[in-house]
Amino acid sequence: MIENQKIRPAQVIGPLGEPLTLDSLPPPSTTRWVVRRKAEVVSAVNGGLLSVDEACERYSLSLEEFASWQRAVDRSGMPGLRVTRIQHYRSLYERQQKY
Repeated sequence: MIENQKIRPAQVIGPLGEPLTLDSLPPPSTTRWVVRRKAEVVSAVNGGLLSVDEACERYSLSLEEFASWQRAVDRSGMPGLRVTRIQHYRSLYERQQKY
């Protein structure tokens, strides 16, 4: 019976080192996605606080949009989530892959 239950942590460590809980995540009605909020959602999913499907449903995100946030964090950390710098970090990552 226990195998069928999903065990989730009560909190995870956020991108700035602070504890994140479901209550401290950005509200579901968020429309302005600043770097910190994107990073908090990615941290919540990576830490097991939310599943990818739950995050996409909660925040009305497409799977592709969330995956792009995750890739940006994996490649360049929080600065990679800045919309104005996406092209810069993308080209930097592609150059690194060549060597």
